[in-house]
Amino acid sequence: NEALNFFVFLVFFVPKYIYYCMFALLSGLHVVGPSGPLTVELGGSVMLPCYVETPIPLEELEVEWKRADSEALVHLFQDGESRPEAQDQAYSGRASFFTEEVERGNFSLLLTNLTTKDAGVYNCFVYSQQETGQTSVEIKEIRLRVLGPSGPLIAKLGGSVMLPCNTEDTSPLEELEAEWKRADSEALVHLFQDGESRLDFQDQAYSGRARFFTEKVQRGNFSLLLTNLTTEDAGTYNCFVYSQQETGQTSVEIGKWKFTLALIPQYSIKGSPNGGQSSNNCGNTFG
Repeated sequence: NEALNFFVFLVFFVPKYIYYCMFALLSGLHVVGPSGPLTVELGGSVMLPCYVETPIPLEELEVEWKRADSEALVHLFQDGESRPEAQDQAYSGRASFFTEEVERGNFSLLLTNLTTKDAGVYNCFVYSQQETGQTSVEIKEIRLRVLGPSGPLIAKLGGSVMLPCNTEDTSPLEELEAEWKRADSEALVHLFQDGESRLDFQDQAYSGRARFFTEKVQRGNFSLLLTNLTTEDAGTYNCFVYSQQETGQTSVEIGKWKFTLALIPQYSIKGSPNGGQSSNNCGNTFG
C-alpha cells in the first residue's frame, strides 16, 4: 500500500506541483504600462507609466528604465533610492521618479526637455527578491510645440486682429513651413515656405489682408495679422508648423464681434406738412 501511495503521489501530484512552480516563475511580477504609444511635444515633458498592483518593500526593490534600441540606462532605482550616477549622460537631469509614489508601487518615469532623439521604445524592468517583470512604453511621435491663445479672440468689425502662433523650434527658416487655414473650409489664409511668404497661394478672400510680422518670423513667431475684418472672418483658424522631422499646430477662434455705434446729430426741417418741425435722431452701426 505504501508503494502504491508513493506511486500515485509521483504520477499525479509531483507534475502538478512542478507545473505551478514553473508557471509562477515564468509569469513573474505583473507590471502595468500604457495602453498604446505616446505622442509628445518637442521641448516638453512626458510621463512613461510603469507600476505594479501590489507594492514591493523598498529594500527588496530594484527598477531599471532602459532604451530598447541601445540598452542605455535611463534611470535606476536601487537600495531604496535613485542612482543618478549610473544614468546615461543623455538623460542626466531629465529623467526622474515621483519619489513619494515609489513605495506605492508606481515606478513611472518623468522625462523632460524632450528632443527628437527621445523617440523610441523604453523598457521598465522591476525586480524583487523572488520575481521579475517588465513593461514597454513607446514614444512614437514628437511634435513641435506650437503655442496659441488661451481662448477666443474678440475683434472689431472693420478693424484688425492678431492671431497668435509661436514655436520654440530653432531650425533655420529654410527648414520651416507655416500654414494658416480656415478650419471650416480649409481655405489657405497664408503660407510661409522656403524662407518667405508665398502670397501666390493665398485664398483670394484674404489677398492683401493677411500677413506675418516679418521681423518676428526668424524667432519662430508665425502670428498672423488679419485686417479689414468682415463678418465672414469669424470662425476658427488653424496654424500648422512643419520642420524637417516634426509637425505641430494650434487653433485660434475669432469669436464675437464688437460694433461701433455712431450717432447722427438731430436736425430739423422747417415747413413740414404737419406745420411743425420734423426731427431725425437715428443711429447707424458700422465697422
